[in-house]
Amino acid sequence: MKDVILEYIKNEYLDEEEAEDMTLDENTPLISSGIVDSFSMVSLKRFLEKKYQVSLPDDEATPQAFDTVNNIIALVNKHKK
Repeated sequence: MKDVILEYIKNEYLDEEEAEDMTLDENTPLISSGIVDSFSMVSLKRFLEKKYQVSLPDDEATPQAFDTVNNIIALVNKHKK
């Protein structure tokens, strides 16, 4: 799951030059570093819901929950059936 999410973030939110210059891992701050903004968070949430067949409640899809890939994985796992 970690690799899938990291790949999605690299492909959707970083241009090629940024992706080459940046080390992105499961602990990289996504929201606070500006990689993912509020609009991107919505598309990332939809991607996760489709990919992992989960429903992520809006009140839990917070900037803090989406700030690292580890936080995202914890949120998805919490709602997996």
